Amino acid sequence: MNPRHFLTLMDLDKGELRRLVARAIELKRMQHAGEIYEPLKNRTLGMIFEKSSTRTRVSFETGMSQFGGHALFLSPRDTQLGRGEPIEDTARVLSRMVDVIMIRTFEHEKVELFAEYSQVPVINALTDMYHPCQLLADMQVYHEHRGDVAGKKVVYIGDGNNMCHSYMNAARQFDFQLVVACPEGYDPDPTLTAEVGDAVRIVRDPIEAAAGADLVTTDVWASMGQEEEQKKREQVFAPFQVNDAVMAVANPDALFLHCLPAHRGEEVSASVIDGPHSVVWEQAENRLHAQKALLELLLVGLPD
Repeated sequence: MNPRHFLTLMDLDKGELRRLVARAIELKRMQHAGEIYEPLKNRTLGMIFEKSSTRTRVSFETGMSQFGGHALFLSPRDTQLGRGEPIEDTARVLSRMVDVIMIRTFEHEKVELFAEYSQVPVINALTDMYHPCQLLADMQVYHEHRGDVAGKKVVYIGDGNNMCHSYMNAARQFDFQLVVACPEGYDPDPTLTAEVGDAVRIVRDPIEAAAGADLVTTDVWASMGQEEEQKKREQVFAPFQVNDAVMAVANPDALFLHCLPAHRGEEVSASVIDGPHSVVWEQAENRLHAQKALLELLLVGLPD
């Protein structure tokens, strides 16, 4: 039987995604209560990191440990991928030795190619195009604080990057309206924009975008690999900071999210990320619980 992969939010159907979020909430309750649950005992997760990360490594590694399994950290220095071995060959070999593989890299085509030749599930832990695992945590934290996100107004302010793309897919899968506020020249991928259609609207004014918002989110102005553009981006994106003026026009109970790491004084003011609208620390914790639910789904299936 062919393995199921999780490369974008579109790899699961709407019902599965909602059940996964509900399961993440239950797993969080169990973990906080000290309950031992080890459905992945003696299973191994191979973690390939071509982009470094704090939250991704700790959440996946801890999740496998809590599930009774094991995680292997593999950097380019630790694998033949870093010495030019074809992705197809690495996928063929590694998938014969581990039970599931997580990849955090640059080109999205890499995870697609890896999945094509893998005998076990492959999870996209971030590419330049998508960051679906983060959206699972985001949807979980919204549900925990405000209930179902369906029909709500979600606002993404900043670069049309992998986080923006994943929010665009989430708008389709979780049935909310997404408004993207970004400067000209930094729009999300036009092919994806056409696919998403009426679920997403792009504007140039963050105040206009945030009016009546139920959820406001942003990301760094220069993602990993774009550091040489930092100074230019600081000038272009300066009017797109999420600050008190932006949150003032959102709904009074609007939540603020950020995938982290955050740069206070750039994409978000300290008063917002450390203020009453912010749930970013719980959002970050939810990477652990949402990814445990994902691993359970892909390897053994969610309980009825």
